[in-house]
Amino acid sequence: MISNIDNEVLLSIGSLWEIAIKYGIGKLSLSRTFSEFIPEQLLINEIDVLPISLPHLATYTELPFYHRDPFDRLIIAQAMVEDIPVVSRDRPFQEYSIDVIW
Repeated sequence: MISNIDNEVLLSIGSLWEIAIKYGIGKLSLSRTFSEFIPEQLLINEIDVLPISLPHLATYTELPFYHRDPFDRLIIAQAMVEDIPVVSRDRPFQEYSIDVIW
């Protein structure tokens, strides 16, 4: 039996912000410029960008400090508000009331 289940793949704008920072200061190299590479990869891999909303930020302010990285904390808050799982191997993610895959 073949099942056709479409999963929406989301990438936090916070992750793209972190990538842009690391690219900009030379801690991350890409095969092309950020402005060429990222949009192409989002399109090829059918990834939608999850923007930051006020409910995400409100939840962010209430998170316990199991994880101190501000970008990861934003992803956790977004996952909580949107009720979506996070793909991560980062152990502190599991301390929060979110589904963690991997």
